[in-house]
Amino acid sequence: MTNRIDECFAALAADSRKALVPFITAGDPQPEWTVSIMHSLVSAGADLLELGIPFSDPMADGPVIQAASERAIKKGVSLHLALDMVARFREMDSSTPVVLMGYMNPIERYGHAEFAADAAKSGVDGVLMVDCPPEEMADLTRLMEHHGVHPIRLLAPTTTPERIGLVAAHARGYLYYVSFKGVTGADRLDHAGIVAPLQEIRRHTKLPVAVGFGIKDATSAAAVAKIADAVVIGSALVEALSKAHSMEQANQLAVDFLAPVRQAMDNVAG
Repeated sequence: MTNRIDECFAALAADSRKALVPFITAGDPQPEWTVSIMHSLVSAGADLLELGIPFSDPMADGPVIQAASERAIKKGVSLHLALDMVARFREMDSSTPVVLMGYMNPIERYGHAEFAADAAKSGVDGVLMVDCPPEEMADLTRLMEHHGVHPIRLLAPTTTPERIGLVAAHARGYLYYVSFKGVTGADRLDHAGIVAPLQEIRRHTKLPVAVGFGIKDATSAAAVAKIADAVVIGSALVEALSKAHSMEQANQLAVDFLAPVRQAMDNVAG
């Protein structure tokens, strides 16, 4: 069973390009704007989209994404509605991979089997659960893989080589390396300090490695693109979108933010 994530990274590798992966929170700034913003990000150069599922206790997220989750929850955004957003995105885009990123509680409430089936039906390509290690995700992983949905795994600076091997063995699509110990949005990315951890990760897997946390702009994205297979940029984009007062403005902010990042990454590749 083919997966858009695998196809995306294969195409990028053939062109010697790196993946640009913007993160937005489903339903923020307004639920009815999300699908349009997703399309705008693709038009600005996104290769893959990460859609955050609003949750009341997002332990890995800093204040910007926490606030976005709170705003979305107040507007009634749920996992069900997020899946509906992906389905509506698929009406006009059948190729861009979409990964849901969030926490296990909403999935537990939804039901593992129901979620796996509905995620696939909606057009979701991967799921990244921040607070669920592979050992506790075996049932959900089996169900997702049955429906062709990839389990995306996180690695951190504190992950031991033995643990990297275990996590990588359970991962599909790509691995997400958290660039520092802390929460999203912190301003202390050490580009040079990422080199050795990525080398160690690549000893254990042939999967692409994405780097996230602390990437805020074109300069930091380009620096990470020199050593990683994909660049994830979230908090800075979410903060930019929070200033929008209309869907049209949100779309323009998305393009204005992401297009220079894409250009800087392509300049590095070139």
